[in-house]
This record gives sequence, C-alpha cells and structure tokens, in this order.
Amino acid sequence: MFGNLSRRERQIMDLLFQGGRATAAEVQEGLPEAPSYSAVRALLRILEEKGHVRHEQDGPRYVYLPRADRERARQSALKHVVQTFFDGSAEQAMAALLGSEAPRMAPVELERLAALIEQARKEDV
Repeated sequence: MFGNLSRRERQIMDLLFQGGRATAAEVQEGLPEAPSYSAVRALLRILEEKGHVRHEQDGPRYVYLPRADRERARQSALKHVVQTFFDGSAEQAMAALLGSEAPRMAPVELERLAALIEQARKEDV
C-alpha cells in the first residue's frame, strides 16, 4: 500500500496522519526544507492519484485527508520494511529491534511482547 512512496510523499503522509487533515500551505509549513507551494500541490495531487489522499473543498481551498487509517498504514509500512530489509522474516526484524544497538525496552514492553508471542502460539495450534 505505502511501499511505493517517495521520501517526500512519506513525509506528507506523516503530516496528514499526525494532524488528520491539512491544506497545501499547512503541509508546506510542516515539511523540512520545504519545496515550493506548487511542488507541494503537485505531490498532493500525485498522492491523490495513487489513492492515498482525498480532498474536501473548504471555501476556496482544498483540505487533504489520508484515505487509510493510521493503523492500516502502519501495518503496510511495517510489512514493507520487513520484506525489504529482513527478507520477509518477522524473527529477523524482532532480533534487530531487540539487538544490542537498539534502545533498551522497558520491562512492561517486554511483558506485552511476551504476551503477544504467547497469543500467537495459541492461535497457531
């Protein structure tokens, strides 16, 4: 779903997910090293053509909204990362997250992960 986005397109989607909606001017304000206003409008139009964004008319301006909810986008992005960097292996991805260079996880996070793993084991049986 979101695997075919450029860096800029991902940045725009992040802004839209954070705020829920934004005008082209608001998107431009939120982008690091922002391109021109017309470039932002073009990127929003491309995202709309790809089916990731929709717009509503608010007087003379368009307000852009993400089409998918954040959870669905998160799942799609994670799937893309696991496929791209870990050859589709969730185990390798988790090992990287828990590896020595990763930030230490809080005990409560480890407990939640253990519970999710246990639940997955029960569902596979």
